[in-house]
Amino acid sequence: MNIYDIAKEAGVSISTVSRVLNKKENVNEETRCKVEEILKKYDYVPSGIARGMVSKSMKTVAILTVDVRVPQYSRIAYTIEREFSKRGYNVQLCNTGGDLEEAVQYLDVVTSKQVDGVVLVGSIFNRIELDERVASLLKHTPVVVANGQLNLPGCYSVLVDDRLGISLAVDHLYQKGHREIFYLKDMDTDSAQRKQAGFLETMKRLGLDGASHIRETEFGLQGGMQAVQRLLDSKVEVSAIVCGEDLTAVGVLKGLKCAGIKVPEEIAVTGFNHSDYAKVCEPELTTVDNKAELVGGLSVQLLETLIRKGEHYASMVVQPQLVLGKSS
Repeated sequence: MNIYDIAKEAGVSISTVSRVLNKKENVNEETRCKVEEILKKYDYVPSGIARGMVSKSMKTVAILTVDVRVPQYSRIAYTIEREFSKRGYNVQLCNTGGDLEEAVQYLDVVTSKQVDGVVLVGSIFNRIELDERVASLLKHTPVVVANGQLNLPGCYSVLVDDRLGISLAVDHLYQKGHREIFYLKDMDTDSAQRKQAGFLETMKRLGLDGASHIRETEFGLQGGMQAVQRLLDSKVEVSAIVCGEDLTAVGVLKGLKCAGIKVPEEIAVTGFNHSDYAKVCEPELTTVDNKAELVGGLSVQLLETLIRKGEHYASMVVQPQLVLGKSS
């Protein structure tokens, strides 16, 4: 028994059966009862594919992220998955591992399955637009980038003002009397570039030397610890360290503790993301809240508007906020 058989026995169109199945209000009550009786009679369970053919929607969205184990990505992806599930969508979650070729392959797979929309989580996806295949793959699929941008038709963004976030941290440290402020760049993404630009702009505005106060390191605990060791070995004067990620900042705290340096009395430290890492370390980190859950929620609202072809939609910018801990 399929939807066509149900419609034939009820003497109605398949679109009417679809409206009954989807509990739409624009169905005559007598007709609704008649269709429901037949559905109950045959214990009919609608096929997702058949429903999609009728409604022109598979009620499925795909989330592409780099690595769901990274707290920043997981918080955004989790929020998106939960919110779309509440709205009756099936959600496919794909981890690309940061490999752009794998990202393109995933896009090929999910668009071939006619998903209703795609969310790309992370600014690393900004670079996939350089692949000529991407524009073709996404030509008919609504796309939202969470904290990133794609300069392609039909692609919109919920972007965090990362420049402002780092600027808030540097201004805070300056107000606390710090002048030898260093920035650790620990990732190679567009978001990391914006953070570095925010550091340079703010240091220049404050009349401080920013260019010579940037150090590159690996992301994470080891990256933070190694950066501290290199700074101490270089014998430069350091009064504060600004990090682009909380986990790297925790590594900095650990490195300073191993070196016998007190935080914040001798060197202050700030992080970025307002993750659990910032809350469980000692001392608790001063960090920038880039509002991951808000980014995820807004991404859902924006993509659903695009899917439904709503009249009003536009890219959005989220303003971060400095959260004071005890490390500064």
